[in-house]
Amino acid sequence: MDPGLRMSAFIVDGSSMRMAHSPSTIQDFPPGSNQHGENHWPVMRVLVMHDLRTGLAMRPEWGPMNGPDAVSEQYLLEKTIGRLPAGATVIGDANFGVFSVAWAGQQSGHPVLLRLTSVRARHLAGEELQDGMDRPVVWKPSRDDRRSHPGLPADACLRGRLIVRRVKPGNGAAPLLLALFVTLPCAESEILNLYGQRWNIETDLRALKTHLCLEQLTCSTPDMAAKDIEMSIAAYNLVRALICLASEQSGIPPRGYSFTKVRRIVQVFTPRLVAAADPQEAQRIFDQMMYYVQQAKLPRRRRRRPSYPRTVWNKGAKYPNRQR
Repeated sequence: MDPGLRMSAFIVDGSSMRMAHSPSTIQDFPPGSNQHGENHWPVMRVLVMHDLRTGLAMRPEWGPMNGPDAVSEQYLLEKTIGRLPAGATVIGDANFGVFSVAWAGQQSGHPVLLRLTSVRARHLAGEELQDGMDRPVVWKPSRDDRRSHPGLPADACLRGRLIVRRVKPGNGAAPLLLALFVTLPCAESEILNLYGQRWNIETDLRALKTHLCLEQLTCSTPDMAAKDIEMSIAAYNLVRALICLASEQSGIPPRGYSFTKVRRIVQVFTPRLVAAADPQEAQRIFDQMMYYVQQAKLPRRRRRRPSYPRTVWNKGAKYPNRQR
């Protein structure tokens, strides 16, 4: 992160989590369906909000992904944006680049930095998008926005900037026009730098799902699933807090430490801390643990690692039907 950046910023993103198959989870989180019929696993839609600099997580918000009470990621954000610290900037991808999200940010006193789809950006600009475009715009709700949010005032509008830049994806794909709607009074270079760090939320989600086993919840009731998520977030923030402490001592940004290595260090030293005979011994063990945390820095690679197209991993081999 840019050392000169002093503003508070949070990255928001949505994801999904499979739940255990039980009567209570199916009732509250109905499974989806496809051309082959109804799926087996109930699915929960989750919205996460992580601090851009430290990676610390706010309490997620969730709801059913399917069924009559299904919720969208935008709805979950509008419901929880008030939890963010006062004045914190909200950074989101094109899925959150809609009027209702930006309006919720303005009503809550939060600046927004949102990516727009090319269709929405062209409609907002009133012309074809061009590289280098940076102009003030007034965003008014469409008929669909008013239909889905009937409580919007008659004169509802948003004043901000539309920034369009041609960027080259890191995976080697063809260059594209990146359109951003922003209500921040910052220089263009700082805004582009901010959005360039949005990808950190993807690695944070990987840590939550892979290392803290939130991809597949095993609790058989919605209440226990909620406790499972909250305790996992507490464990995640414990690791992030130790990384922040190490960052204050070394001056290295918190994102410069390996979450996986620090998590393993915490797992090793926690039983020793609990079994400490007195506060002096506990302090000695804690200092030793922080020494090893300081060694868990991410490597500085001289060559950029190759990037590959984003694909879906196979879930396993397919076996032929059993012969009669």
